[in-house]
Amino acid sequence: GNDKKKFKGDKSSCSPSRVLHLRQIPSDVTEAEVISLGVPFGKVTNLLMLKGKSQAFLEMASEEAAVTMVNYYTPATPHLRSQPVYIQYSNHRELKTDNLPNQARAQAALQAVNAMQSGSLAVTSVLAAEGGPLPGQGSVLRIIVENLFYPVTLEVLYQIFSKFGAVLKIITFTRNNQFQALLQYADPMHAYYAKMALDGQSVYTACCTLRIEFSKLTSLKVKYNNDKSRDFTRLDLPSGDGQPPLEPSIAAAFGKKPSLLMSSDAINTLPGLSVPAAPATLTSLAVTTSAVSGQMTIPGVTDVPGNSVLLVSNLNPEAITPHGLFILFGVYGDVHRVKIMFKKKENALVQMADAMQAQLAISHLNGQRLYGRVLRATLSKHQTVQLPREGQDDQGLTKDYSNSPLHRFKKPGSKNFQNIFPPSATLHLSNIPSSVTVDDLKNLFASTGSTVKAFRFFQKDCKMALIQLGSVEEALHALIKLHNHDLGENHHLRVSFSKSTI
Repeated sequence: GNDKKKFKGDKSSCSPSRVLHLRQIPSDVTEAEVISLGVPFGKVTNLLMLKGKSQAFLEMASEEAAVTMVNYYTPATPHLRSQPVYIQYSNHRELKTDNLPNQARAQAALQAVNAMQSGSLAVTSVLAAEGGPLPGQGSVLRIIVENLFYPVTLEVLYQIFSKFGAVLKIITFTRNNQFQALLQYADPMHAYYAKMALDGQSVYTACCTLRIEFSKLTSLKVKYNNDKSRDFTRLDLPSGDGQPPLEPSIAAAFGKKPSLLMSSDAINTLPGLSVPAAPATLTSLAVTTSAVSGQMTIPGVTDVPGNSVLLVSNLNPEAITPHGLFILFGVYGDVHRVKIMFKKKENALVQMADAMQAQLAISHLNGQRLYGRVLRATLSKHQTVQLPREGQDDQGLTKDYSNSPLHRFKKPGSKNFQNIFPPSATLHLSNIPSSVTVDDLKNLFASTGSTVKAFRFFQKDCKMALIQLGSVEEALHALIKLHNHDLGENHHLRVSFSKSTI
């Protein structure tokens, strides 16, 4: 009887809770489908379905997992059975469902998912009863990437799909001008859960959308291990010079003769790497990176294509510091390490969190004027930035930022992913306390040597403002100097480039 009151209180302004409130779920949805929304973010510990109200409550094992899930699904609304579902924090801190009727199905589905996640497959029959794979749905998925604005590599697919179980083989190819992949799991259950959770999701913000269906193939044959095809069970396969046509069995599955797999340099012609505004960084579907090396980590595969270390040259040694490079390159990705060369201080190595972010930084910062010189940024031959040995004095020229609180892209689904723009004379300012005035901010920027051409607060939100400086170079200098500047009242100024002008 108190349901109405309870739901009125469930507004998204609630403080974070590990219990999430789902609205507008389809009436015919299964428990397993609702649980699948939470699976990529962590363990789901409880579920309460209120089908009559088209609502459900999902309890995650930790508040952190729930926050990650809400941050991810807020800009990218999930769909169940083609219907949008809305997710927000609940007022409840935990779900008490022990004495409620009709909980047997939910508990069976939860047990099945948790067993699947821990590798036990003894509950396939329970899952089938909860809407698991139908007969004939095997362990091979066919993936089509729509709106391919940026390249989606085999490594990225591996990282996304391996969250749901052991991926054995992947083949990527282009057919009918669409980038596609065939991916084989060790078990049909894993394929089923991956399809449930990922179909319709986007790899990058607002693009590279996955469309997933079960393939008619029961197994994939991979001849070569390279950046277009890989058999993770056979690391002894050759890399192959030219790329062969698809296996006849695969061709038969498509009905027509497919096009050749992309040649080794075709990936460079995909939109994205050649576009000045290269990829928006990965959302939570993304590649996991090793905190030490920043490299994408794939078990058993050492030669991952793509380097995350940049060689930055033609710097002004009088003005540049590791911290300055950390702040500047941090606009386009999370910087893990910076090393200014001891003997040649015009050069530095900057290690990004992954190869995609390194590419993004090059596309935006190479050729920009910084402290009177034209900065050059290319990929380095080094795979990681070495820290100085203990007791070795390198004059503070090497810094490790892998655990810095200033990383902009740690949170999956963060708004920062949508606000990556080329350097411009107009800066976006945020996190401004109400006591700070227009003049305070103008004077602050003038004190760094900037010419303030224009300024305005956002009408709807006085914590944010735009400031237009005399040149792009001035904006680069001001961003390096003033990002994270303490404005008092425990507010640190956040500075990024804006696509707007005043």
